[in-house]
Amino acid sequence: MFLLERDAVNGKEGKGFLTIDGLIHEMFNIKKFNTNASFEESDFKVVGTRLVQKKTTGVKLDGTMTIYYGTPYFLDLLVQYLKTGRLPYFSLQITNNDPSTTVGTQTVAFYNVKLQKLPITQLDADTDALTMDVGFSFTSFEVLSRFNDPAELGSD
Repeated sequence: MFLLERDAVNGKEGKGFLTIDGLIHEMFNIKKFNTNASFEESDFKVVGTRLVQKKTTGVKLDGTMTIYYGTPYFLDLLVQYLKTGRLPYFSLQITNNDPSTTVGTQTVAFYNVKLQKLPITQLDADTDALTMDVGFSFTSFEVLSRFNDPAELGSD
């Protein structure tokens, strides 16, 4: 059994939304979006064996997005932090929705999102469309809707 190509999700089919101070903004300028859960581990050693096991001790939630340069929202957050000492948190919601597949739609919301890396200005004589990479962390997420299993699988 294997996945048929028609159910491979097209990475261009989807939307993103940003919520800052209760205001929802469509992220029409996303080029790439990734989030990760990185498990933190410590060595676990037991007398009587040379085996060193790994004990999971936590998880780090973070991500990056590449967006087309020119959105004001993130720079506004930086300015607010510099003026007040308070860095606003925000929420993100990402939906994958490729209508050509049978797996349906998946929507994930990310909460307590905090900026970690933000370009301030850019110029590049070799680039026709400027992009910027924004790093962030978050403290929780919720899967609002999940993909379905494919309607049909291939076989040899």
